[in-house]
Amino acid sequence: MNVDMTTSIPAGAHQSSSAQSKAMVDYNSFLKLLIAQMKNQDPTQPMDSTQYVAQLATFSQVEQSMQANTKLDQILQASSLSQATSLIGHSISSLDGEVSGIVKEVRLFSDGMVAVLESGEQVLVGPGISITAPPAGDTGPATT
Repeated sequence: MNVDMTTSIPAGAHQSSSAQSKAMVDYNSFLKLLIAQMKNQDPTQPMDSTQYVAQLATFSQVEQSMQANTKLDQILQASSLSQATSLIGHSISSLDGEVSGIVKEVRLFSDGMVAVLESGEQVLVGPGISITAPPAGDTGPATT
């Protein structure tokens, strides 16, 4: 009997996409599946206990990988916030050079960030943009 562990969503799971959430299973769900598998197995041909241990080990590896991915996502978010903060007060120019100015604020989106200039114009922060430091003696926007 094959058990498909990719269709259950654990209680309290917090993922950004539904595909990732569908792939997650918590230990309680796994144990429920294991008990159901044991109850419904053919008594004349019981499953070998090593198969149960192998399933548990595989499940554990998948769960650890998912936890590592969650931590990596958190690190990437923190890195994006740090990058966004460091752009404020700097001069930025778009790839084509048509839009340029001092960055007033940065807006973060799931697929990147947009710098909002003092003029109100927006520049997509990505490959090809030009960023220069504020003029000497200018430490950026004043904070109180």
